[in-house]
Amino acid sequence: MSVARSAPEPAPREVIARTVREQILTGSLAPGDRLREAELAQRFGVSRVPVREALSQLQSEGFVTLVRYRGATVSAASGSAALELIQIRRGLEVLAAQLAAENRGGAVADELARVVELGRTATTVRAHPDLPPLILRFHTLVARAAGNHQLELMLGQLLDRVAWIFDQHLDERTDDSWSDHAAIARAILGGSPVQAGYLMGEHIAKDEALLARLEIG
Repeated sequence: MSVARSAPEPAPREVIARTVREQILTGSLAPGDRLREAELAQRFGVSRVPVREALSQLQSEGFVTLVRYRGATVSAASGSAALELIQIRRGLEVLAAQLAAENRGGAVADELARVVELGRTATTVRAHPDLPPLILRFHTLVARAAGNHQLELMLGQLLDRVAWIFDQHLDERTDDSWSDHAAIARAILGGSPVQAGYLMGEHIAKDEALLARLEIG
């Protein structure tokens, strides 16, 4: 008789990195905030080694800045990095939209249509605070509908960082592009890969133009 094996516990550095990343993304930690190794080690009940590993990982993701002799701080958005990210994102999201259309939305087809309707409603009633999570949810679902796990993982990191950058520089980001989202969803659900990829590329290009207009240091 086979015995079911439980999933291995995540390494301390992974737990620390995930927790700090979530605090940065939600705004609990703001750009410029210090991240002290000793305090983090005490908080998580570990030595400084996994703390350093977690901070190094977050630095590679762009969320943390490490300066010798000064320690770690939460990063501020960089204009050049932001534009590079959005350009990479455009290429990956075009591919995701094409694959999602080949799958006609796959297992998340109904949820994708539902999120579009929620976004349209929020725009109509000017419920601006509801829009950022709906925008992120829409693009996350397109990535999932692609049916490519590695692509979904890569896009997940990019989407989080791009959303974080926008949140730092737009106090009340409104999105008048739910007609874009609806058109992309129709192309995906209708099984039109070429159209879905084209529409997604045009949609992301608008975000790229918006970032280029922002004065980010």
